[in-house]
Amino acid sequence: MADAKKPKAAKSAKPMTKAQLTQALADALSLPKKTIAQAFDEILKVAYREAKKDGGFVFPGLGKMVITKSKARVGRHPQTGEPIKIAAKRRLKFRIAKPAKDAILGK
Repeated sequence: MADAKKPKAAKSAKPMTKAQLTQALADALSLPKKTIAQAFDEILKVAYREAKKDGGFVFPGLGKMVITKSKARVGRHPQTGEPIKIAAKRRLKFRIAKPAKDAILGK
């Protein structure tokens, strides 16, 4: 039997950390890192508060955080196949804006 070669997963770069983002913005705007970090923290606080209060928050040009509700449903236990009840719950999703998709993926 011939060995089937599995395609290798594409190596992805590590995501930028908060410290790296802060440094990049501080360099680009010629502001202290501490000021940038405080502004970033405040933006996040506002986003979390507004999403919780209004059910969504728009990051202009980036996307929108939205809270969705899923209904209770019956699922299946993967090993036994027995039906199980799955409770209704709220979920937080992030929908990417078209300008962000176009800038990253191309048109």
